[in-house]
Amino acid sequence: MQVGGIRDILRARARTPLPGALIGRLTLIKVVLDLSAWAAAIGVAAWVRLAMVGTGIEPRPLLRTIAFVWVAQTSIGTVQGLYRGRWRYGSFDEVAAVVRVTVLGAVVMVLLERPFRPRTPVSAMVVGACIALLLMVGVRYVWRMVMEIRRSPDPGADGITRLLVFGAGDRGCGMIDELMTAKDGLYIPVGFIDDDPTKRRFSARGVKVLGTLQDLAVVAREHRASALLVAITSVPPELMAELLAQADRCQPPLKVKVLMPLSSLFGERARERDIRDLSEEDLLGRRRIETDLDSIAHYIRNKRVLVTGAGGSIGSELCRQLKHFQPARLAMLDHDESALHGVQLSIENTALLDSPDLVLADLRDADRILQVFKDIRPEVVFHAAALKHLPLLEANPGEAVKSNIWGTQIVLEAAMGVGVERFVNISTDKAADPCNVLGYSKRIAERLTAYAALTAATGTYVSVRFGNVLGSRGSVLTTFRQQVSDGVAVTVTHPDVTRYFMLTTEAVQLVIQAGAIGNPGEVLVLDMGEPVRIGDVAKALIRRSGKSISVTYTGMRPGEKLHETLLGEGELDFRPVHPLVTHAQVPPLAPSWTHDLDVDDKREQIIELLRNLCAVGPPSLPSGGWRPVVVPNR
Repeated sequence: MQVGGIRDILRARARTPLPGALIGRLTLIKVVLDLSAWAAAIGVAAWVRLAMVGTGIEPRPLLRTIAFVWVAQTSIGTVQGLYRGRWRYGSFDEVAAVVRVTVLGAVVMVLLERPFRPRTPVSAMVVGACIALLLMVGVRYVWRMVMEIRRSPDPGADGITRLLVFGAGDRGCGMIDELMTAKDGLYIPVGFIDDDPTKRRFSARGVKVLGTLQDLAVVAREHRASALLVAITSVPPELMAELLAQADRCQPPLKVKVLMPLSSLFGERARERDIRDLSEEDLLGRRRIETDLDSIAHYIRNKRVLVTGAGGSIGSELCRQLKHFQPARLAMLDHDESALHGVQLSIENTALLDSPDLVLADLRDADRILQVFKDIRPEVVFHAAALKHLPLLEANPGEAVKSNIWGTQIVLEAAMGVGVERFVNISTDKAADPCNVLGYSKRIAERLTAYAALTAATGTYVSVRFGNVLGSRGSVLTTFRQQVSDGVAVTVTHPDVTRYFMLTTEAVQLVIQAGAIGNPGEVLVLDMGEPVRIGDVAKALIRRSGKSISVTYTGMRPGEKLHETLLGEGELDFRPVHPLVTHAQVPPLAPSWTHDLDVDDKREQIIELLRNLCAVGPPSLPSGGWRPVVVPNR
């Protein structure tokens, strides 16, 4: 009979509840079973030993030996905790205790038997001890197997997912142990998928390796699997793409599940609750980059910190992480009162909007910003406020000038006025070799920050540049999710368009790190791996939804690049501190150059001026320093 058939029979019988009287006498039953194992073992060993020399068994010595070993087993077992409920019956700890008790019991039995004549042969007692140990361990193994079957999910129950596990390594086997003993579990593992040829005949708890990834469709059909669990520690982007493709070829397509990162499991074995659906991070193959912020965030602790754009995706996450480092004060500035409400709620679990740390102000209001800086006198500033939607700014370049350029100028001037110690300007990869209004305005903001680094009496002024942030407001993924949810065609500009992606937490960690390791005037750029094809992202989200939705290509919009770059022409990939962070030099731009910008000019004229400002060479430093900018109130 096959192992699976035996397990099914045991499962059916084991699910019958144990009688209450039996449960109440388990300790007595354990003792009786162990003593019976000893009696049978000594009797068989003595019979075989004496039969070899042609003599019969003498009952009195045999019974005396059994009595001695019974006394030794119960006494030593009680002292060792074997019969006092110290370990779960059938556990590995209890088996180790059984071995200790058996060895000690055999020694005591031999010593007590020595003065008597006639006596049971010593060889029979030693062999009997070995047989008794095998019997006692065997009983416990059967008991453990039956109890695990009682706790395991019933494959025929409603709501149970038949699961294939990709990866027969330590993590995969750990999940098999977990799932096979989860009484109210939602998954039942039916087999492993593994490409390692050395594991072709591997099996864990009766769950076998059934094939490689290329065999997935056949294996899933034969074993009626409906989901695939990826149980390996780190999944390269190429492998994740192949897994998704193979899962889609199954009929019906398999749902792909993953485990929480090991860093989230606090060193414990993965549990069923750690199984989750794929996230955008998984679909994009992003490798999470962890930064030891505790070792570099000393410049925040006990300091007055101000975050502009605190209600945005980056700004709000920045505020949440900064709170962890116990600043003396964390001032959150935004012109959107609803956004301030949201960030306060996420940090303090209340949103009464009565905290002096919530600052409602517009970057375009120079007097208001200067007054805010004078009142708070921040020592560290993170400038996250900006307009960022490329098509809107392409159509309205004057707004980019007022917020991204003049607004940055105002904040820089206010920061220098109060002697800020560290200033971090948050930029974008579109500032590298810019070709659109967003890129022009952010490149100019980087250069203004570099100029401040040259002219400020005190403090370090740096910029941080990164790509698209997963899950940020208005990002392409947000649009895709909404379109998939509505069941309408997902719109992509071009089949070959690619973008760099990073996680919100990664982006914020880079921002905080920049304040610690950036040199004055530098722009810091995170190594974000390989760019991702946007069309592939759209298709992956559609696959995950299980809906029949098409992808519509709308054509490139004005100012869009087919492929983004992280470093501009002439910027060197120099990584002196962190292997994943580039320090690039940015030519400074004196703010006086921006005073000729006129937001009332025609769109084409404004764009031409912005393009020219990005190309302006390093200026000679004016003796008069910064001249206050007045943003027209139009």
